[in-house]
Amino acid sequence: MLPKPSRILMTATAGLLLACLLWFALPALVMGPAHAHVGDAPADLDAQNVAFASDPGIVIHGWFIQGNPRVGAVLLLHGIHANRLMEVGRARFLHQAGYAILAIDFRAHGESTGDRITFGYREADDVAASVAYLRKRAPGERIGVIGTSMGGAAFLLGTPPLRVDAAVLEQVYPSIDLALDHRMTRYLGPPGHALSPVVLNALGRRTGFSPSDLRPIDHLEQLQAPLFLIGGAMDRYTLPAESRAMFAAAGTPKRFWLVPGADHIDLQQFTPMEYRQRILAFFHATLESGSASARNDGLRARRP
Repeated sequence: MLPKPSRILMTATAGLLLACLLWFALPALVMGPAHAHVGDAPADLDAQNVAFASDPGIVIHGWFIQGNPRVGAVLLLHGIHANRLMEVGRARFLHQAGYAILAIDFRAHGESTGDRITFGYREADDVAASVAYLRKRAPGERIGVIGTSMGGAAFLLGTPPLRVDAAVLEQVYPSIDLALDHRMTRYLGPPGHALSPVVLNALGRRTGFSPSDLRPIDHLEQLQAPLFLIGGAMDRYTLPAESRAMFAAAGTPKRFWLVPGADHIDLQQFTPMEYRQRILAFFHATLESGSASARNDGLRARRP
């Protein structure tokens, strides 16, 4: 057995090497592009392949599906390292209900251009461009959004706040420091918690943002639309207590659903029938043509 000073030195050296690895390698892994061939939508969706500009040099690719008049239009926003294929199940039941739909690939995801993922910071510009595009393709329709994880964060982080008529936000992290700490701790245990500030600092230096720039919870009070906030009761990335805090930070009208047994997964696939029923009921109350008083009567602050 090595003498105690030698063991301490070896432990310190290993810790330093791990910190260096996390500083240089992990940011490149999590921020690197997640490009993939997506192709045409399933034939039953009758979707058009579309492309439009976001920031200069960024082209967003997606599918547009025509809807029925006066039903509404919905923008689908996927999570990190995914693409619009994640949204096929949502697009299918929304299409069957008559909604116009735009499902996109965020920058550096799927078929969209871009070489860096920023956890919702720059992706907020993609959401703004997508809402503007959807308004052109579905003129006069009320606009709803379904944003999952990073997609929901990107929607909230827009400046100025985006004007839409309804928002479904699923498993959205309240702040980037908590989101990163949960992931580091899950995979590395207590050392991950200790090292998460190192990684957060490295991410900030490579992107130019600070942790204060990535706090979606601070933007909820500015949301001027009915909200349906959804979390997973077993989520280890966005903890149930954090979902409750997000719900508490939002104004009314609002609804809350903590899905029993769900980790940080695609909730539409986890519980498809109940998910469909709840989402359609929410959009029926908020997007389809009717009196404002009727919409508000159906959207008082609710828990499951």
